[in-house]
Amino acid sequence: MTDAAQSLLRLEALTVRFGARAALDAVDLRVAAHEIVCVLGPSGSGKSTLLRVVAGLQLPDAGRVLLDSADQAGVPVHRRGVGLMFQDHQLFPQRDVGGNVAFGLRMRGAGQAEQVRRAEELLELVGLPGAQLRAVASLSGGEQQRVALARALAPQPKLLMLDEPLGQLDRGLRERLVVELRQLFGRLGTTVLAVTHDQGEAFALADRVVVMRDGGIAQTGAPLDVWQRPASEFVARFLGFDNVVEATVSGEAADTVWGKIPVPAGSPQGVTRLLVRPAGVRLVPVADGLPCAVTARTFRGNHVAVQLRPADGPLLEAACALRDAPEEGADVGVAFAADEVVLLQG
Repeated sequence: MTDAAQSLLRLEALTVRFGARAALDAVDLRVAAHEIVCVLGPSGSGKSTLLRVVAGLQLPDAGRVLLDSADQAGVPVHRRGVGLMFQDHQLFPQRDVGGNVAFGLRMRGAGQAEQVRRAEELLELVGLPGAQLRAVASLSGGEQQRVALARALAPQPKLLMLDEPLGQLDRGLRERLVVELRQLFGRLGTTVLAVTHDQGEAFALADRVVVMRDGGIAQTGAPLDVWQRPASEFVARFLGFDNVVEATVSGEAADTVWGKIPVPAGSPQGVTRLLVRPAGVRLVPVADGLPCAVTARTFRGNHVAVQLRPADGPLLEAACALRDAPEEGADVGVAFAADEVVLLQG
């Protein structure tokens, strides 16, 4: 976490209530200059409300939003120095591409020469050189996304906020654009606060991810840290990890319904919830491990997710290379790797 003095954006005890429900419940968050932070969470977790409060589109019931240490209470949207980009792009159909990109500059009183120069420069940056005179209606979804991004960047906002920016694009295009976005933000030194439901998008784009639950922050950290070490059962299941059971840790092993499972050295002792990441479910001969039946195989691109049914306890998922994946109906043994075991909080 960045020190408050170094933070471009600071949220302090930010609270928003809709009736009896707290959409944001005393949220504290820091975003450093030049940092890319992606906020994840299920529907209703508060992530979009957080973005709207920072932008000035939603008033908080309590708490503060500070940009460059300045309290934003009472500061209207157009004076906050933030850029906004929404899922539906919201381009102006009556304006050509250049007119869309230059819109924010024109609203701030920039001269015609600066508008033209900046639009040309940004369209080059986002991969649409020479597109100034094209009609919005002639653009593909990916091109519209690039124009919307260029328009948001044109006034050189101190903070760029993205709300499901790639949500309407097909997966292949999203995967290409998210790489381009990270490279572009790195070159420009842009500070970004993004909201997305797409975990792959967030983990590829962010320097830091924030997982929200019921108006609060469930976990924050570098993408690899959150992915490898989810802090709670909620975060683990939200990320798609379902190999979770109750366990009693004693020494470097845990007693579970799946038998004894090795745990990392120095693990807290006693009753807990335990996650075995699919990569840590190792298939071995039946005689050498927990007997399981293969009930399903799902191709996931770079691996096969194999669903396993033990005699007792919930189903297990293993991640296997395609060449190593057993057939449905096969009987296998399961062993567990300690370095893929995570002890979870509540």
